[in-house]
Amino acid sequence: MAAETLKSGTGAGGAAAVRRLLLDNGALTALIVLVIAMSALSGDFLTTDNLLNVGVQAAVTAILAFGVTFVIVSAGIDLSVGSVAALSATVLAWSATQHGVPVVIAVVLAVVTGIAAGLVNGFLIAYGKLPPFIATLAMLSVARGLSLVISEGSPIAFPDSVSHLGDTLGGWLPVPVLVMVVMGLVAAFVLGRTYIGRSMYAIGGNEEAARLSGLRVKKQKLAIYALSGVFAAAAGIVLASRLSSAQPQAADGYELDAIAAVVIGGASLAGGTGKASGTLIGALILAVLRNGLNLLSVSAFWQQVVIGVVIALAVLLDTVRRKAGAIPVAAGTGSGGGRGRQAATYGLAAVVTVAVVGATSFLHGGNASGANPKVGLALSTLNNPFFVQIQSGAKAEAKKLGVDLTVTDAQNDASQQANQFQNFTSSGFDSIIVNPVDSDASSNSVKAADKANIPVIAVDRGVNKATVDALVASDNVAGGELAAKTVAEKLGGTGKIVILQGQAGTSAARERAEGFAKGLKAYPGIQVLAQQPADFDRTKGLDVMSNLLQAHPDVQGVIAANDEMALGAIKALGSKAGRSVQVVGFDGTPDGLTAVENGTLYASVAQQPSQLGKIAVDNALKALQGKKVEETVKVPVKVVTKQNVAGFSG
Repeated sequence: MAAETLKSGTGAGGAAAVRRLLLDNGALTALIVLVIAMSALSGDFLTTDNLLNVGVQAAVTAILAFGVTFVIVSAGIDLSVGSVAALSATVLAWSATQHGVPVVIAVVLAVVTGIAAGLVNGFLIAYGKLPPFIATLAMLSVARGLSLVISEGSPIAFPDSVSHLGDTLGGWLPVPVLVMVVMGLVAAFVLGRTYIGRSMYAIGGNEEAARLSGLRVKKQKLAIYALSGVFAAAAGIVLASRLSSAQPQAADGYELDAIAAVVIGGASLAGGTGKASGTLIGALILAVLRNGLNLLSVSAFWQQVVIGVVIALAVLLDTVRRKAGAIPVAAGTGSGGGRGRQAATYGLAAVVTVAVVGATSFLHGGNASGANPKVGLALSTLNNPFFVQIQSGAKAEAKKLGVDLTVTDAQNDASQQANQFQNFTSSGFDSIIVNPVDSDASSNSVKAADKANIPVIAVDRGVNKATVDALVASDNVAGGELAAKTVAEKLGGTGKIVILQGQAGTSAARERAEGFAKGLKAYPGIQVLAQQPADFDRTKGLDVMSNLLQAHPDVQGVIAANDEMALGAIKALGSKAGRSVQVVGFDGTPDGLTAVENGTLYASVAQQPSQLGKIAVDNALKALQGKKVEETVKVPVKVVTKQNVAGFSG
């Protein structure tokens, strides 16, 4: 049998060796191919600034993923790390800025928060016998809820001494990259050189065998999930430092990116395998993909498709590797020769990458810059008709003026928008238009563009603590007051209403709610029965309104912070909408205006979003050409009812 094995191994020749090398280093191979491809496709990719951007953009995901690696190696899962990161950052900012706690102690409290969340996860799993998926899913909800409770749904400014974690050393080396490297080394040490690291592999390989061999599995699981919490807290602090504020909705969905990075890096969801170096490569692959696709102006929707395909391919590669017997050696258990071969592999990969990338750079070396000015439009979301209309207006005007417009979708994630903004800055865009996810969180990005002498135009929402060339916006507060006045006058100054608020933590939700409150002060006969968030979403508007009707069947009016929630409320109200219950929306979207025309929506406070996009592009071009632009360009809001909807264009 040994002779047969030897014969098989020697007969395979060089092809088998290459095949085994690729199987054993699939993630590294994929990263090399991606870097080469992006360098060939985009002349903006292979610049020092952009490569540093990739590192910064990978940092938070990588730090989270290092902690998740511990859990996955032990055959567990942790869905709570994104929410725990947000909660830890919120605790730090809340204790340091609002309660005067010394920053050092506030940082300790943030880390303790992460540990506590991890210990609760571990206890529920080890002693409560809950499946890891269920236990950490519960913590995901609890941690996010506590973050919103502590912050009252609003961002909290981060202490200046901690915000330096989002800066650079020597004016060029990003601190988040250094933190990522340090945390990676810590993770590698824990996995390869400590008793608990060996315990992770033992539990993941065969939990029952580990228990029978004398390993205290329950206590080890407590420690494993606590470590995951520590890394989540560190990631939250780094993320908040980049944004100069603790965002209660920060890192939403990052747990999926972290798990993807671990799996792409070669770890198996079945447990027993995984390395910190592989996880780092997985995080870099995701960052390179997003960065490159942004530079290539690929739609944000297609970006999600591409990343999903990459994750699926990574799992398929893991299956192929297992069938081929090319299972990675657990960290710290291989021979010195094995580690030497791994180091040689990484060295060879670096040489090949540099050589090929150097060659492809000549493809772009002689290219002259395009004749048309390049303008970036960073939108907070495209999952809302209002912002889709801003995009449509901007694209139409850009085409008319001969402007190359690149649009990105932050999906209401301030960190993702910061990454996209950085890509615009480092890629030499001539001007940038930003519709901030949050006014505070965009300040550092705008400051970086200012340093690069790139004009910045804010649209719909302003930017705090930074200077923009112009703000093109309607007044959300004034619009809120107008909505309150409209419903109050329709009810004759007396009546019972409910308010559907926007997504907690967003500036639009806060400002419109402020306007509702101001407007209703003039009508003491109006009684507000309830105020509940429905996250600017039609389905949630339907669900929340259905629930409120159970407690308040006598409601006479509804104010919704956007048309989507208003349309959901109309669906819940059924035949009451437009008859016994008057509904007022906000934004003047096409579906909203159709409902106004049909009489189910009494009115919509329209901001003319297509005009916002058009005027923003006009001002971006003027600022680029050195022409004078107004600091604030107001697009008037308008109450659209059945009487004037026919003449409203939006």
